[in-house]
Amino acid sequence: MVESLGLTRVLNGVLGGPVSALLGAVGVHPADAAAPISDAFALELLVAVILIGFFLIVRASLSVEKPAPVQQFAEMIHEFTGGQAEQIIGHGYQRFQAFVTVIFLFVLSCNLIGLIPGIPAPTESPVVPLGIALLTFAYYNFHGFREQGVIGYLGHFAGPIWWISWLLFPIEIISHCARVMSLTIRLYANMFAGGLVTLVFFSLVPLGVPVIFLGLHLMVSVIQAFVFMLLAMIYLSQAVAHEH
Repeated sequence: MVESLGLTRVLNGVLGGPVSALLGAVGVHPADAAAPISDAFALELLVAVILIGFFLIVRASLSVEKPAPVQQFAEMIHEFTGGQAEQIIGHGYQRFQAFVTVIFLFVLSCNLIGLIPGIPAPTESPVVPLGIALLTFAYYNFHGFREQGVIGYLGHFAGPIWWISWLLFPIEIISHCARVMSLTIRLYANMFAGGLVTLVFFSLVPLGVPVIFLGLHLMVSVIQAFVFMLLAMIYLSQAVAHEH
C-alpha cells in the first residue's frame, strides 16, 4: 500500500511495528502489516497535537490585564460554545462545555484540512466520523446513567405511559443506537461530497473556478462542525434532564 502523505510514511516507519502488534493482540489484522497507520489517522493525530499545543499556549499566556491575541481568540470560542450550551443544555452546562468545545474544534480542524489541495480531510474517511460519533454516544449515555441512575435513565426509554412501555422501550433503544449512524453518515457524506467536487474542479480547471468550490467547502466544513456540536448538546440535554 503506497501512502500519499509523508507524515503517514514517517509514522509507519517509526510506529508501524508496534501498532501492528497491538492490533494483532486484539484480533485486528491490517491489510498492510508494515503500514497499519492510514492517512486519515495520521491527520487526526496531527490535528490532536495542534489542538493540544493551542490549549497549552493559551494556558501559558493567560493574563487578566493584558490578554494576548491567542487568549482573546480562545475566549471567543469559549463564549460561543458556552452560549450555545447554556441555551440547549441549560443549568449545569459548564460540566459539558469542555467536551462539546473540543468536539467542535476537532471536527472543524479535520474538515478544514481538506482545503489544502492534494490532502483529503480525515472526515472524508468514514472511520473518523464513526469514531467521533461513538465517543459522543458513549459520553452522553455515561452522563445519563450518572445523573439519573440506571433505573431512572432506562425509564426514559420506556416513556411516561406504562401500558405501552413494552413497545416504546425497544423503539427508543434502536433510535438511540441509530444516532451513531446518523452522526457518522451526515458528517462523512457531506465532507466526502464536498471534497470530491473540489477535487474534480481542480482537475478540470486548475485556476479561478475552484476557488468558488473552496469557499463552499469552507462553508460546509464550518456548518458540519457546528451541527455535530449542536447534536451532541441536544443528546446531552436529553440524557441529563430530570422529569418533573
